[in-house]
Amino acid sequence: MNRHSDVPPRDAMSPLNGASFAALMVLMVCVVTLLFRRSLFASGPVGIGLQIAGLALVLWARATFGMRSFHATARPTEGGLVTTGPYRFLRHPIYSGVSLIVWAGVLTRGHLLDWILAGVITVGTFVRLIAEERLVTMRYPEYADYARRTRRLVPFVF
Repeated sequence: MNRHSDVPPRDAMSPLNGASFAALMVLMVCVVTLLFRRSLFASGPVGIGLQIAGLALVLWARATFGMRSFHATARPTEGGLVTTGPYRFLRHPIYSGVSLIVWAGVLTRGHLLDWILAGVITVGTFVRLIAEERLVTMRYPEYADYARRTRRLVPFVF
């Protein structure tokens, strides 16, 4: 940390932001590919219900987090940690919701390429969340305590 600021030094941010941005680009390509393959949206009531739940989680998290962050890279924002709303139960509720949407669609379609794309999306999500967690921990040391008591993606499990 820079002793004159609570912002992580640029040399620490650059590789993490680069990895985060690259993962985002891969995620976007995979999601668009699923969309064009007509495999993003679930079929059947269970899959559709799971996707609605995933969308509700994303919207709840976005509303709780507010307008403070729409970065393409993993960049901590001003204003302290958000630990209310869905962030009380999950460190990454937006990623959880998006993962639920993607996997509910893919699991109801069952094509091998779609499963591979969903797997790549999952790996890309982990690249982004690990980069974000490292940067947020540098910016907000209290994040380590929050991380110990809050699951990453699945309440009470992971």
